[in-house]
Amino acid sequence: MMDNLRAAANNVVLKIILALIILSFVLTGVGNYLIGGSGDYAAKVNGQVIERAQLEQAFQSERSRMQQQLGEQFSALAGNEGYMQQLRQQALSQLIDNMLLDQYAKKLGLSISDDQVKDAIRKAPYFQTNGQFDNAKYLDLLARMGYSPDNYAQSMRQQLLNQQVIQAFGNSGFVLPSESEAMAALVLQERDVRLATIDLNALQAKQTVSDDELKEYYNQHKNSFIAPEQVEVSYIPMDAAAMQSKITVNDADISAYYDQHKSSYGQPERKNYSVIQLKTEAEAKAVLDELNKGADFATLAKEKSTDIISKRNGGELGWLEPDTTADELKEAKLSEKGQLSGVVKSSVGYLIVRLNDVEPEKLKPLSEVRDSIADKVKQEKAVDAYYALQQKVSEAATNDNESLASAEEAAGVKAAKTAWFTRDNVPAELNFKPVVQAIFDGSLIGENGSPGSNSDVINVEGDRAFVIRVSGHKPEGVEPFDKVKDHVAELVKRNKAVQQAKLQGEKLLVELKQGKGDDALKAAGLSFGSVQKMARAPEDSQLTESVFALPHPQQGKPVYGMSQDRQDNVVLIALEAVKPGTLPADEMKTFTGKMQESAIGVTFDSLLANLRKEAKIKMGAAEQQPQ
Repeated sequence: MMDNLRAAANNVVLKIILALIILSFVLTGVGNYLIGGSGDYAAKVNGQVIERAQLEQAFQSERSRMQQQLGEQFSALAGNEGYMQQLRQQALSQLIDNMLLDQYAKKLGLSISDDQVKDAIRKAPYFQTNGQFDNAKYLDLLARMGYSPDNYAQSMRQQLLNQQVIQAFGNSGFVLPSESEAMAALVLQERDVRLATIDLNALQAKQTVSDDELKEYYNQHKNSFIAPEQVEVSYIPMDAAAMQSKITVNDADISAYYDQHKSSYGQPERKNYSVIQLKTEAEAKAVLDELNKGADFATLAKEKSTDIISKRNGGELGWLEPDTTADELKEAKLSEKGQLSGVVKSSVGYLIVRLNDVEPEKLKPLSEVRDSIADKVKQEKAVDAYYALQQKVSEAATNDNESLASAEEAAGVKAAKTAWFTRDNVPAELNFKPVVQAIFDGSLIGENGSPGSNSDVINVEGDRAFVIRVSGHKPEGVEPFDKVKDHVAELVKRNKAVQQAKLQGEKLLVELKQGKGDDALKAAGLSFGSVQKMARAPEDSQLTESVFALPHPQQGKPVYGMSQDRQDNVVLIALEAVKPGTLPADEMKTFTGKMQESAIGVTFDSLLANLRKEAKIKMGAAEQQPQ
């Protein structure tokens, strides 16, 4: 088997394909190689059992990981039975692939120790802080990814084992310099072409169709004319901001708010300090003695303070409020203007503090803040009224579930009603995720399109809410012929135009290859345009693929072909010249590395394919898929 793998990895054509598409190879699914079986287990791989508990654990782990990554979006997927079954099969597929690789690794004498797993985790840069393993970060990232520590350790063990398997034979996929050069010449090749386009729109405008043709096409393609689910909705909106304009406030309301929130409209007591900062306690005591003998504080601060900022101002710190006053200044316990502290120990040395002045607490007068208080009171009253209205409307909508009449009476407004709409064109006034979800999740829709139940209050951003009722419902279904007749006519005309263009193009291509193309093109009102260069791209169009599929022109004679552009126009191609691509030496080194990676990737993929082919795999009864 190893010889087959090496042959697959070293095949030049295979490398060319890999380099062109540059794909990442992934483990494939269980697919059709599974053999039926029975028993209370998930699967048997060459006689080795994968317990149902293992599958359940793997499935739940993957489910948790997906839920962690997708958040609320996962709820919709989790409700899809088909998707969850697919997720379960993927989990089982991975377990089987891992067991096959484990078994193969044992044959090669490969193994991964617990210490190797721990070492790999500790060296992972995304689990480190300042170059050291950070256990808190490790656990946090695992939680975000939906892994438990045990599950992640097992995943890391499998990764390390896979790397060992690759290293066991991966070096056999080497790439020769001549192969790299040939590949670069092919991948970066440019082609000079001239094009002649048969205008599909012009042909379509000339087509005629009969009713029988249209009905036949409609009957054969009914699944192409599906009308999406539609609803019409009655709703009662509630908006706190809109209610605020209807709220009135009086002097008593404003005065009460002012009295309750005086701290928000005042200025606390402020003190103005000066300091002299010194390195040692002895120096501080000496300065304090000078001050007590009548020395000028500002002069000494400028001469002796080690605080380079305050010394410029004679030690003055400026006005400070309690919240911005350092603890050392508070510890000085100065309360009177001009009072001098003793020696105060601080984190930066020793301080002598003087209280220069005190400004008592001030309160802004009510007249100065009246307007802002009135706005706040209005806002608070509007929010209170908004939530009270929600409660009334919710109770009314619940108690009278046959219509919105009671809810309208509670809200004091008539319910608004929309026209018919789909999930893709929800009216702007209702286009909020919680509202759209409630409308289309089916819980508010009655049987056979009849009105269903009233919703509960649905809150959306901006202090807004709705009570809604689906008053009409049209399920997804095939559009009637009369409604889509014009669209069908355009499709049939388009198809006819495409067939006519292709037939015309094929006839012209034959004439071109026989050397009679000039007259034929002229008769058709066509001509080749000027020369243009074409190169390969990651997402090549059909036209580009056709150009690069043509053989090289010989002896200066163009090679002709036919294709279609992105607008489905039929295009005649005249390939004039082919120019091989080149790469500078440094870029060629990178290019060769990419080819090497691809070769190793296909080798590993080939290994798995061979292991699956040779393995005897039996599925447990509960895991067998219906045929």
